Amino acid sequence: MSPLLGRTVRLFLAEGTAAGLTTAEIMNWTGHVLSGSRSGLPVFLKRDELERTGIYFLIGPDTDASGTLQVYIGESDIVRKRLVQHSKDEDKAFWERTCVVTSKDQNITKAHARYLEARLIAIANASGNANVVNGTAPQPPGLPEADESDMEFFIEQLKLILPVLGFDFLRQYKPVAQTDSESVITPIDSSDSPVFRLSSKKHGIKAQAREVGGEFVVLEGSTAVVAWTGKADHSYAKRHTQLAKSGKLVAGEGDFLRFAEDVVFRSPSAASAVVLGRPDNGRTSWKIAGSNTSYGDWQSEQVAKAAWGYGSEAME
Repeated sequence: MSPLLGRTVRLFLAEGTAAGLTTAEIMNWTGHVLSGSRSGLPVFLKRDELERTGIYFLIGPDTDASGTLQVYIGESDIVRKRLVQHSKDEDKAFWERTCVVTSKDQNITKAHARYLEARLIAIANASGNANVVNGTAPQPPGLPEADESDMEFFIEQLKLILPVLGFDFLRQYKPVAQTDSESVITPIDSSDSPVFRLSSKKHGIKAQAREVGGEFVVLEGSTAVVAWTGKADHSYAKRHTQLAKSGKLVAGEGDFLRFAEDVVFRSPSAASAVVLGRPDNGRTSWKIAGSNTSYGDWQSEQVAKAAWGYGSEAME
């Protein structure tokens, strides 16, 4: 396996606290990221970077789906003015964190910002890691070939640096093939996860999943129970309802729901709970396809291999 390409990310806590204003940069990248809390907006707005053309993210919890974020993605010639306008908008009540992206060389134009906004909205919608609250999904404006290439490179750097700041709504993996028996996916982070399966004869449901980038992805075509049967106020009950409302869980041919697309969960237990309609220990219920090896057993084996640097034989 070829070695991973490392990158240097530079973080600066401008107020000396982790919860305060933070700047982030990647070595040899012209982008500059500024992040802070909404409560700290008066200090945030004094930053010189906000006089530049750039894009911004307004981020906060989704009250209808526990553990899920809401995000608004925008662009402006002068970001400061837009943030002031949004601070008066009652529709942005969810907003708790602000993230602004500009260029250190100030070479991002209005057309570049509009291109980035459109592409980032599309990527965030496709990733399924957050509820994108933009009312529209604009098409990217036409750019010269060289400019478009530069902006795509800019986006790839954002995908690297935003998760470092705790914002993972742009994280994606690439579906490359699908058969009747299983879906094959190639994650961006080259995960070696096998396909896991979960079934229930009682409900006639079958689901498949893979681990991608530390998250558990239930694959398109998997089935789930129609209704949640556990405690109504459970956080996973809200996730089950939210997925149905968003069209990611749709009516199947039988008495069950079908995953209309691949859906990311933060743990195998969250995934199995939504599939089964009740709290469940996904570490034991998800099994490697064609075997009785549970997710938990597989993960323990991976940890052992990493710790010893050899196969399981070296531990005997």
